[in-house]
Amino acid sequence: MKEGYKIMEILVEMSARHVHLTEEAVEILFGKGAKLTEVRELSQPGQFLSEERVDLVGPKKTLTRVSVLGPTRPENQVEISLTDARTLGVDAPIRMSGDVKGSGAITIKGPCGEITIEEGVVAAKRHIHMTPETAEKEGFTDGQIVSVKVKGDREITFGETVLRVSPKFADAMHIDTDEANAVALPRDAKGEIIK
Repeated sequence: MKEGYKIMEILVEMSARHVHLTEEAVEILFGKGAKLTEVRELSQPGQFLSEERVDLVGPKKTLTRVSVLGPTRPENQVEISLTDARTLGVDAPIRMSGDVKGSGAITIKGPCGEITIEEGVVAAKRHIHMTPETAEKEGFTDGQIVSVKVKGDREITFGETVLRVSPKFADAMHIDTDEANAVALPRDAKGEIIK
């Protein structure tokens, strides 16, 4: 396909600041035997917004009532925007979710306790979740870097967008709040994936 050719449209969603917790962390923060309580499903299969909220305590400020997403994970992870990182006074390298080695530290506070993680704070790199069926049909591969044009009052093309292909995914692009505000992202926004 030629350079700049429109390949397909993709749902573009804003991923606001949130926390992923281990089972052990959930019990420390919310009490012995505590489990995450599902409020609603997210666009990615098996993922959900929980009723539980935490405070993120940084050297400069505290962000309160931050969402906790479920289910629990093997490692604690905090995903924030670069604006949030500056507000908190923490380091948040731009990384793919799960790539936390050498990332920022923070204290996470719940109603029953708190934990300090020495690494795990990241600003999520913009990315596209895609099913293997869609990837095969459209000629994409896992890890491929593409650009995505989002139209609107503040039209923009996001470069350096990583494609993640898995049978566990549903087709959607995720950007953080800084990126969403830059484009004045409307609800149910669509982007055009271009090579």
